[in-house]
Amino acid sequence: MARKAKRKANQKEVDQEEIRKEKEEVVEEEEQQPKNRKQKKAKEEPEYFDDKRNMEDLWTTAFPVGTEWDQIEKLNGFKWNFSNLEVAFEEGGLLHGRRVYIFGCTEPQLLSVNGEGKLVCIPVIVAVVSDFPPSDKIGINSVQREAEEIIPMKRMKMDWVPYIPLEERGKQVERLKSADIFVWRCTQRRASLRTLKEDHLKKFEYCLPYFYNPLKEPDEIDLSTVVDIMFPEVEPPVVCDFDWKFDEVEEFVDEKVADEVVPEDQRRAFTDFIKEKVDEAKKANEEAKKARKRAKEATSEETKSAFENMRFYKFYPVKTPDTPDVSGVKASFINRYYGKAHEVL
Repeated sequence: MARKAKRKANQKEVDQEEIRKEKEEVVEEEEQQPKNRKQKKAKEEPEYFDDKRNMEDLWTTAFPVGTEWDQIEKLNGFKWNFSNLEVAFEEGGLLHGRRVYIFGCTEPQLLSVNGEGKLVCIPVIVAVVSDFPPSDKIGINSVQREAEEIIPMKRMKMDWVPYIPLEERGKQVERLKSADIFVWRCTQRRASLRTLKEDHLKKFEYCLPYFYNPLKEPDEIDLSTVVDIMFPEVEPPVVCDFDWKFDEVEEFVDEKVADEVVPEDQRRAFTDFIKEKVDEAKKANEEAKKARKRAKEATSEETKSAFENMRFYKFYPVKTPDTPDVSGVKASFINRYYGKAHEVL
C-alpha cells in the first residue's frame, strides 16, 4: 500500500514536471513569434536607396547667373533632372574628353503644373566647349541703369572653379591639376545679403555672363537698336524701350502723350531726350565695331583657332513624372553676349 502511494506521488511529480516544461516551451515560443514576424517582415519589405550618379550634382553646382535670390531658393520646388547633361560627358557623348565651362541661368515660363497654368522659373545649363575660360567678366545692364557695365567676375564674388565628379573626390588634389570641367560659382553668402547696399544687391539680378568674340566681322555683329529710356522730368518717370530701327520718334512721342504717360508740356523735352539717347547708342555701336576690328587684327593664330572651335550647348531639364514638361518652350538664345547656342538639348 505504501509502495502504491509512493508510485502515485512519483507519477504526480513527473506529470507536474511535464506540465511545467510544456508551459515554458509555450512561453518561449510566444516570445520567439514577434522576432520571427519582424524578421519575416524585414525580409519581405527590404529598403532600397538609389545610388547617387557620378555627376548628379553637376547642374546644382553651377550658379544661376542673373536670377533673383528668392527665385534661386524656389528652384528646389521641383526635382529637376539633368541626366542629359550627365550623359553628354559619358564615352561617345558630345562633351566627353572636352574642356568645358558651365554656367546656369533661369527662364520664367508659363507651364502646366497639375493641370493648371503656373509661372515656373526653369533652370537652364549652358556648356561652353573651349580651351580657355570664355570670359572672366560679367555684363550688368537694366532699364534703370543709364549705361552698361562690364566688370570682372571676381568683383561679384564669382569665378570658374573645377568640378570634381563624385567618384573622384577622394583624390581631389591630383584631380584639380588636370580638371576638364569648370563651373561658374558664387561665394556670396546669403546670410550677409542684408548688409549689402540696395544698388549692389540688385547687380546680382542684372548680371549676364559676358562673352566677346574678336573674330566676328563688324557687319556680322548683331548690335542692338533698342534704347532703354528713363525720362526723369515727370512723375513717375517714363520707363520704356525705343527701337530706332522700327520706331519713328514723332509717332512714338504722340502715342505717349495720347496715353497721358507724357504731359503735353513735356512733349518737346521728351522728344529731344529720345533723340539724344539714340545718338549716344549709335555712337557706342560704331565704337564697338571699331574695337572689334582692332582686336581681330591683334589676335594670334592660336587664339583665332580656339575661338573658331568654341561651341555652346544649352541644356534643359529632361521630362519626368515629377516635373513640368518644358519641351515646348526650349529656345536657342542664351543672352545678348553669347547669342544662340549651337545645339539645344
